[in-house]
Amino acid sequence: MKIFLYLFLSSLILGCNSTKESVGEPKSNLDYANTITVENLKKQLYVYAGDEMEGRMTGTEGQHRAAEYIRDFYIDHKIPSAFGGDNYFQKIPASYFKGRTNNQPSENVLAYIKGSEKPDELIVISAHLDHVGMDKDGNIFNGADDDSSGTVALMEMAQAFQQAVKDGNGPKRSILFLHVTGEEIGLFGSAYYVEHPVFPLKNTVCNLNIDMIGRIDPDKKDNPNYLYLIGSSMLSQELHDVSEQVNDKYIHLDLDYKFDDPDDPNRFYYRSDHYNFAKNNIPVIFYFNGVHEDYHKMTDTPDKIEYDLMAKRTKLIFLTAWELANRDNRIMVDKK
Repeated sequence: MKIFLYLFLSSLILGCNSTKESVGEPKSNLDYANTITVENLKKQLYVYAGDEMEGRMTGTEGQHRAAEYIRDFYIDHKIPSAFGGDNYFQKIPASYFKGRTNNQPSENVLAYIKGSEKPDELIVISAHLDHVGMDKDGNIFNGADDDSSGTVALMEMAQAFQQAVKDGNGPKRSILFLHVTGEEIGLFGSAYYVEHPVFPLKNTVCNLNIDMIGRIDPDKKDNPNYLYLIGSSMLSQELHDVSEQVNDKYIHLDLDYKFDDPDDPNRFYYRSDHYNFAKNNIPVIFYFNGVHEDYHKMTDTPDKIEYDLMAKRTKLIFLTAWELANRDNRIMVDKK
């Protein structure tokens, strides 16, 4: 009887201890999404859009410094490189940047999380790391919204996915966190990636591209709870449907398709890095807050970012990527 009682109490104590150890460990997609915080986004963005980066013009010292900042973030948070080791750079020779004066080499930055069940299938989440640099008088164009907002959102999403990996809840499909250079001068970084893919394009399920998600379109001042989506149904109705379902379930933004038309006079569908994936028949979503009075001006600074709204938008993209990475079947391409 004493032995039985001892065994019973021991198992009870062990059970209690086991429960205690698991308390507070994130388990759901929402738990991981909520690791993306206003504080973290703001902290990273003030550095990335700071004067030290000198406006991040392609091939300049400031742009290389920005790429190194992204790389160091991934190293510090133990988020693997797509190439292995501490090499996160896909180097692009100066000769690739056609039509520019004073061409200089540049680099894309690639971090990677390998899928647990379908590692050959790949979700690409992208943002451009460059901006327009400085004027002849040395005035810096910080590019806080364009595209520091997308850059730091991508970094924070990578950290959230890596936390899931640490907890044994990593994505079933692989995820490539792709920071591309040369967007402002002709989408060169994304073009170079699709011409020199690190992972086969045929295995690339979709591209979620983030370019300006930190501000409010002046036309939306009365309804700032929105995000423009472009391209979501151009190649895959299923991608569009998944995107809508995730938003309806978790985030409740007003998804606005005002610019979702190849014939839109603004031609936004052709003006960011998703387009190079779409040209290769890979389904895309371009996340965009629209242009504003500080677009490509020295006044696009970190103090003007709507950080609460940016965090909400980032969580939507993260949760969409989570669903695409973990659903049973790969989304289908049904349009060409």
